[in-house]
Amino acid sequence: MLDKIVIANRGEIALRILRACREMGIKTVAVHSTADNTLKHVLLADETVCIGPPRSTDSYLNMPAIISAAEVTDAVAIHPGYGFLSENADFAERVETSGFVFIGPPASAIRQMGDKVAAIRTMKAAGVPTVPGSDGPLSDNAEENLRIGRDIGYPVIIKASGGGGGRGMRVVHSEASLIAAISVTQAEARSAFGNETVYMEKFLETPRHIEIQVLADNHGNAIHLGERDCSMQRRHQKVVEEAPAPGITEEQRKRIGERCARACLEMGYRSAGTFEFLYQNGEFYFIEMNTRLQVEHPVTEMITGVDIVREQIRIAAGERLSQTQADIKISGHAIECRINAEDPKTFMPSPGLVHLWHPPGGPGIRVESHIYSGYRVPPYYDSMIGKIIAHGNDRPTAIARMRSALSEIVVEGIKTNVPLHQEIFQHSAFQAGGTDIHYLEKRLGL
Repeated sequence: MLDKIVIANRGEIALRILRACREMGIKTVAVHSTADNTLKHVLLADETVCIGPPRSTDSYLNMPAIISAAEVTDAVAIHPGYGFLSENADFAERVETSGFVFIGPPASAIRQMGDKVAAIRTMKAAGVPTVPGSDGPLSDNAEENLRIGRDIGYPVIIKASGGGGGRGMRVVHSEASLIAAISVTQAEARSAFGNETVYMEKFLETPRHIEIQVLADNHGNAIHLGERDCSMQRRHQKVVEEAPAPGITEEQRKRIGERCARACLEMGYRSAGTFEFLYQNGEFYFIEMNTRLQVEHPVTEMITGVDIVREQIRIAAGERLSQTQADIKISGHAIECRINAEDPKTFMPSPGLVHLWHPPGGPGIRVESHIYSGYRVPPYYDSMIGKIIAHGNDRPTAIARMRSALSEIVVEGIKTNVPLHQEIFQHSAFQAGGTDIHYLEKRLGL
């Protein structure tokens, strides 16, 4: 087993990784910026290394500094968490060539899935359903692009091959605006991602966002852990996630899950990963694969009993998956609320001193947060300060427990989006389940 791991991240996910390491008897090294010397995981780690000033580019995105921290502390592996360098193939490669273990998939898989066009081709070859589209990058041939648009049928969406997080996308409702939209998206993609390659897909107007969690090892084993519904979104950012997804049958789960597991084996994937789909009219359409741990992984852990972070570490150490597909059973329902330090009406970040932090409790409640009374939320990073997860024997119980938890949480000194979550849980549409990805923005009038 890996005896010392560098945690190359911050916040709640860094603390989550540290806790998994402690359970496994693994020593930890917390790397941090000068703004994060009082983070909870930094205070709890066996060793700490300051890797730079507050700006992410000078610290958490500083590859040489992170690798140097592993060298000076005699660590053997680096866990990137999510965000920052977690899906950077160059970083994964540099970690491995420097003699350390990267706790994640091979650089080749990250690179392959990071190129959306290549990812779609890989999924098609593996039998994973995809959105009808151009089946490759668009050329400069306007007539050919117009023909593709007619064949797909409007509306269509133009997407940057190197895009992500809702950036590099443009919906086109008529042929008259197609060529201009392609040109604008190419320019945006070139500026934002250094890659002007774009492709075209059918735009699904009322889809849900359903994702499949997978685990794969180095011994030819791959399993899926069921699905999550992440349709409650604002500006392509998830707000509430739940598992299993309302309305998805056991037969559907088995069919799409097995295809995702098979795709992992065919492309030589290892570690944890997530296949993201748009789901409409009973059909799944692949959109991308996240080659890392997801923010919402706890809801899957709660309904399966699988510790996904622990499995990541075991896989990186060369061990086999601890369970087979036959061992995986779905038990109950889990819902997660992302708690952000932001104004619940304007969504503007609200950094500052936390005068009082009182997390909720009770049966089925899990809290993942790095904050504490007296902690100062810095203005330099993502505004998420924690997650509340509620688990129950069924969805109504999970909803009732989450409502109770949201009424108990106390965060004084900064604003949070807790009132937004409380409002969502009063919506009859949410209570019924199965809302599409546009529901929340329409409800908020955005």
